[in-house]
Amino acid sequence: MTFNSLPFLIFLPIIVITYYLLSPKWRWIMLLAASYLFYMWWNPAYIILILVSTLISFYSSQAIERQTSKKGKKKYLYLCLIINLGILFTFKYYGLFSQAFTSIADIFGVKAQLPFLNLLLPVGISFYTFQTLSYTLDVYFGKQKAETHLGYFALFVTFFPQLVAGPIERYDRLSPQLKSPHHPSYENFSNGLRLILFGLFIKMVIADNLAPYVEEIYSQPSAYNTYHLLAGLGFYSFQIYSDFYGYSTIALGSALLLGVNLMDNFKTPYLSANIREFWRRWHISLSTWFRDYVYIPLGGNRVKWSRWALNIFIVYTLSGLWHGANWTFLIWGTIFGLMFIIERFCYERFGITSTQKWGIRRIFGVIITFTIVTLAWIFFRSSSLSNALTMFEALWNNTALADSWRPDPFIMFWLSLFILLDILLFNNRFDKWCSKKPLWLRWTIYTLLIFGITAFSGIDNQPFIYFQF
Repeated sequence: MTFNSLPFLIFLPIIVITYYLLSPKWRWIMLLAASYLFYMWWNPAYIILILVSTLISFYSSQAIERQTSKKGKKKYLYLCLIINLGILFTFKYYGLFSQAFTSIADIFGVKAQLPFLNLLLPVGISFYTFQTLSYTLDVYFGKQKAETHLGYFALFVTFFPQLVAGPIERYDRLSPQLKSPHHPSYENFSNGLRLILFGLFIKMVIADNLAPYVEEIYSQPSAYNTYHLLAGLGFYSFQIYSDFYGYSTIALGSALLLGVNLMDNFKTPYLSANIREFWRRWHISLSTWFRDYVYIPLGGNRVKWSRWALNIFIVYTLSGLWHGANWTFLIWGTIFGLMFIIERFCYERFGITSTQKWGIRRIFGVIITFTIVTLAWIFFRSSSLSNALTMFEALWNNTALADSWRPDPFIMFWLSLFILLDILLFNNRFDKWCSKKPLWLRWTIYTLLIFGITAFSGIDNQPFIYFQF
């Protein structure tokens, strides 16, 4: 049941209406049941993994809070980490580990092979695992009291608008909202519907229409010249952005209909003037998770320069690995780590300071940053290192090759409209920005979005890209 499917468009209003008809003391039961149903729509068997993660995190955190000694707290923390990360490793990383193990054994002349496990990656496992871990770590560090109500905690883990692809929420932010006795609100309903409409537009009209062109370019890069390959790479930058941004926007809107404010996961990232700013605007819930639970515990920026550089390298390498069990993701992460380190060195060496003011320097920074990010996406999109290298080779060698690749002019129109809206939304959110506009302009925008969805939605109902993570 994806956000851009008919079942969800039937499911959501039923849940919202039922939610407000029920007494507040029973709402959590209905939301929990709805969230389990939502998740089981993909593969009912994998609900067991969520239940295990929920129970382990809930009871381990209670045990941590009861312990008076540091050693006792660590024992239950490690138990929780080993089980949760063990499940994640088994289903997501075992194949990569097995492949690496066999390759290393071959180097030493040893014929060794680990058992083959034919496991389907559970949707959203990286997201809900990190969400439960943040809670347990907060309890361990004394930042959060352990929840005593298993049902409320289970709802925190599985709240359906953000269950399968985030944003990765913190307990102290999400749980109080889930417990609150919300009342129907015109503001929440209007803003929620605006967000859902905008999210469906950028997913179904932008991302899904760009997908066939991106697939064509990546399937046979040697058949296209450099200029068209560059256009295809740019298309992928906007495909993955509009795909994930679309999901996150629909998630925000769906939650808002229930009175819940989820955190913003994107803030016009392609208008960033440097790599550091990009990661403050892209997949914010993940970057702040790594900041709070990996970067700061490693020492953050309170250490000497060489140690700081190592911390950054570790964080971005792990961030790349979080996205998938493939060497391409690992390289993608290390590229950003290295660029972050180089960027800080250059800023300090030449006395450069970042600026939010728009001018020649910021525009130049935006162009450079977008170029770096777009080239890095090659590793993210490619299924293997050899495919990524083939793309780079074609970019370099195919300057004189002619081809007949022509994007649909309607797609270019809608993409241009999306880019314009993104610029107008700089440091703002669509629902809040739109609510301040004159009535005639709001309805002009709504009409354009609805017309785009009904007339120019992608032929195929493409799955959300981040569901694979």
